[in-house]
Amino acid sequence: MTTTSAHALVQPEHVVSPFHRDPTGGADGRAWAELVESAPEFPRVHIDRGAAVTMTDGAVLRAIVVLPADASGRSVSSRFPVVLNITPYNSVLLDSIDALLAAPVLGPALRRVSRSVDLSGTPFDGISEITRVVAGGAADLLTVNRHLVRSGYVQVIVDARGTGSSSGVWDTLGPREQLDTLEILEWIRASPWCDGRVGMAGISYSAINSLQAAAAGSAGPDAVFAVEGSEDIVREIFATGGAPSLFIPLWLTAVNTLKWVPAVQILRRGGVGWLADRVRSPATNISNLVNGFLTGSDPRIYDDPSFDTIDPTIEDIAVPTFLYGCWHDIFGGAAPDMYNRLTVERGRKQLLVGDGYHGNPGIGFGEPGFPPRLDVLERAWFDKWLRGIDNGIDRYGPVTLRQQGGGWAAHGRFPAPAAVARRLYLSADSSGTASHSRHDGSLHFEAPTGTARLTVKPGFRTVVSRDTTQVLAGVPAVLGGGFTYDNRFAEGDALTFTTPPVVTTVVYSGPANVHVRTVARARESMWAVMLCDVAPDGTPTVLTNGALLASRRAIDDGESVRTESGDYLVAHHPLTRESLLPVVPGEPIVLDIELLSTEAVLHPGHRLRLDIFAADAPRFVPILPDRLRTRWRPQDVDLDPTDPSFITLPLLGEPGW
Repeated sequence: MTTTSAHALVQPEHVVSPFHRDPTGGADGRAWAELVESAPEFPRVHIDRGAAVTMTDGAVLRAIVVLPADASGRSVSSRFPVVLNITPYNSVLLDSIDALLAAPVLGPALRRVSRSVDLSGTPFDGISEITRVVAGGAADLLTVNRHLVRSGYVQVIVDARGTGSSSGVWDTLGPREQLDTLEILEWIRASPWCDGRVGMAGISYSAINSLQAAAAGSAGPDAVFAVEGSEDIVREIFATGGAPSLFIPLWLTAVNTLKWVPAVQILRRGGVGWLADRVRSPATNISNLVNGFLTGSDPRIYDDPSFDTIDPTIEDIAVPTFLYGCWHDIFGGAAPDMYNRLTVERGRKQLLVGDGYHGNPGIGFGEPGFPPRLDVLERAWFDKWLRGIDNGIDRYGPVTLRQQGGGWAAHGRFPAPAAVARRLYLSADSSGTASHSRHDGSLHFEAPTGTARLTVKPGFRTVVSRDTTQVLAGVPAVLGGGFTYDNRFAEGDALTFTTPPVVTTVVYSGPANVHVRTVARARESMWAVMLCDVAPDGTPTVLTNGALLASRRAIDDGESVRTESGDYLVAHHPLTRESLLPVVPGEPIVLDIELLSTEAVLHPGHRLRLDIFAADAPRFVPILPDRLRTRWRPQDVDLDPTDPSFITLPLLGEPGW
């Protein structure tokens, strides 16, 4: 796939690869797993729940310090490498989860159930999407990793400023919180139990925090293991295509609720300062969010310069960095994008992408044919980069991903360099496969000759869709059906365009772009798109998605990616207040809507389908002024051979269309 871009999508490939190209890690992977399963060096852990770190501005952050201990539970007097996790989710909650998993009878039983419960092929198959997360090792990254500590590490979990039992006002990944991280790292390195080497690890918020610190040079960590982090919060979740999602208000509410639950130690000390800080900011950012949603006046509803201080500067990271993401994460294709932006050499950077959601990282890991568990990979990563053990983790991958519709694959890079970006034109001609939709159209390599104006009305059927499961971090997956692998109910509100069946196996790899000529019937229009793999039995499964408000259609060519022929593969929309463009009812508007990066296998007999919606709640929820401007009116796709609509996507293989 040849492109021109301000940010390269691919990096050079050596002729002779030093990497395993085995998703399981081969013999090295088995050795990593055996090491974690074997008896550790120290019999117990000692947990200090009363540690406190005083910041330069006087704020006191609460820390849990987990140390290797002897059989009596007394901490071992020695120096060890340290793994730091900074969380807004209240260490009291994480400590409680750890206590549950560490319980003598209940803990092992929970882990066994997580490994053994597989309801695939039943009406309850979605439940397995969530229950298997413990078996995949994610719980050990989220809470206390006891085996890691007993193997000669110290783990430190700190409540972020203004959350949990830490004093101050929550700065939500902002400059003061980033300075806190560096001061915490300085405190750790000066502690008697630290040998001077510190790694950072965590999931979601903690992963973003780790990546921020990793860009700080020598003051930052020595290695990072980041699970489901973000590089561009505005485009990935806060205002994708200009439309916020339900996730942000739910998430802010959860964190603000949890921060009112103090540790027992805080209550014993009276908690006067802690309580005063909570009263000073009882619901941080909530009023700003409500004001932004209702009036559009808060600048953070747009891509405000303040976000530049939050997003990690990936190009400045020079330490070994392991990135995990998943295709239907709330942050979408963030992990592959960050991997390509990292300037460290392959091996010192690793990318692992699963086919899951934000709430079930590592699902299936450790099972035959899957990568090692996340806790196993974390141990191997830090053994290599904090202890200097040559265990082969730097030769894993370096790009290991689950192909949607296929199995696990290990590559040298992503997207696949041999993929060819091709146009598939939208046609009003019936494909004969989607009579349940608003209009059953087709996709072809040849441009259509006829004209048509197809109308789509806003609706609510997308509530039952994989998009809803994605934005709610995977929780609706327990309901199965339309919330996971069957998009037919949602398609009742869509214009659908479907290819003929493929005749040979085809791989779709990378980002894609929907170039569509539209007509609004009001002063704003909301467009959401899904790309599906349609099985021979007619079941459409969402592979990726995107959205765009018509007023946000301006494109920054310097940040965009084009094919050799000039088509957009990634159309970068500024999403600033200054870049807004007018929407005139009745006048054609051409939109370029980015589809999140993915990799999928289309088997013979399968088809690709593009779904186009006029609404997609709760995945995309325009602010009230934008929604009022749409007037909830129908919208049109204008198919005109002189200005055709098409999707540009990178394909490996000849589908026979």
